[in-house]
Amino acid sequence: MARVRQVSEHGAEGGVERVYHELRRTMRVTGVDVSLRTWAAYPRFFVAMWEALGPNVETRAFEESALGLWQEVLDSTVQWEALGAWGTTRLGPSQRFHARGALELFETMQPRVMLMVSAVRMALEGQPVGQQGALGTSERLERGVPSRMAAMDWVAEKPGDAVLRTLFADIVKTVGPPGVPGEYRALGCWPSYLETAWRRLKPRMKDEDFQRASERLLESARRRARALPYPVALSRERVSALGENAEAVLKVTQALERRSPALLLNLSRLVQDVPDMLRQPMPGASRLVPDWVAAEELR
Repeated sequence: MARVRQVSEHGAEGGVERVYHELRRTMRVTGVDVSLRTWAAYPRFFVAMWEALGPNVETRAFEESALGLWQEVLDSTVQWEALGAWGTTRLGPSQRFHARGALELFETMQPRVMLMVSAVRMALEGQPVGQQGALGTSERLERGVPSRMAAMDWVAEKPGDAVLRTLFADIVKTVGPPGVPGEYRALGCWPSYLETAWRRLKPRMKDEDFQRASERLLESARRRARALPYPVALSRERVSALGENAEAVLKVTQALERRSPALLLNLSRLVQDVPDMLRQPMPGASRLVPDWVAAEELR
């Protein structure tokens, strides 16, 4: 597929900048993932997507569904051989602290992103997404980033280091477009660790059990998207009416969904390779909000 640009947080303007702000607070993370930045290249679609999907993302139901998906990922990989990259790479205490923080950030974010991507893909293909619940009736979570969450730091998609640039190219060739996934760009801050980890992650991706696990996760994400509390009113007709290329948006979304299971499986192996890593590092606190408040917030 043709290369699709990403909209950086620094470069976001207007509606995209507003959605970025709401995404960070609603998903309780310190940055905007590559998948979402890729969608933002179609700004009118991106704003409409968030208006359609945002009410679900802030609910306890969405949180629990994403956590359930992540638990499935962990269960799929727990019996696989240990990755061994964490223990064999020479990293100082400060480097390990920050690398661990990066993994906590992405294990918090990526299951949610996969659920969003599957929901949007199905909606664009005309499939029903979400239940017919009345807006504001589902339990919601407090917004805001946990104080101990690591900042989203990562290297450029085209880094100056030739070895890292070659490594990124191999990652994209293996997992699929568009762009270098955020967790690999983050781990690129420690090139020797990323190189060791990727050298051990890549061979497993060819195995039949990896492929079967990917297929199960993809179906699970779609099933969970159908069960979200509120309907997701988004369609290719709506995207076209907004003046965006609906077919291009659909192709990008399909590509993002296609690679999501493999990324989660690899992320699970990275997380389980770190001693005493939390499996739910950033739980959300509840809040109950009357219907009229929810309606006001969406205006």
